[in-house]
Amino acid sequence: MQLTIQEIMAYLPHRYPFLLVDRISDFVKGEKIVGVKNVTINEPFFQGHFPGHPIMPGVLIIEAMAQVGGIYAHLAGEVEGDKVPYFVGIDQARFRKPVLPGNVLRLELTLSSLRRGIYTFAGKAYVDDKLVAEAELKATFAAASAEGKT
Repeated sequence: MQLTIQEIMAYLPHRYPFLLVDRISDFVKGEKIVGVKNVTINEPFFQGHFPGHPIMPGVLIIEAMAQVGGIYAHLAGEVEGDKVPYFVGIDQARFRKPVLPGNVLRLELTLSSLRRGIYTFAGKAYVDDKLVAEAELKATFAAASAEGKT
């Protein structure tokens, strides 16, 4: 199964500049999901991280993994209504190599468990088949808050 950016936007509440998934290239319910982020010099975070030496921040690589995990839950048919994803834990995060403009980031998440509405994924990020980051991610879904709306 593949999803385009338009289909991804139907599942995630994130928008520019915080939508960090460009495509879903694989999905197997109960097992895994694979997403792609094309990293370009036009990313707003490169203005300050770091001038003259642009590197994608590790926390944004983790966030990109989490967004792919959110899409997994929707595709698996396990999220109802207007619920949005919330992190509940990040463990064992490791950053192996820098992610640079021009890289294609492949985000692979394997479902480790789903208990009481909490998803646990083993996430790995690759550039050119080289592991650049990994983490265990835990997330749940809750109704979008009406706070701040007028």
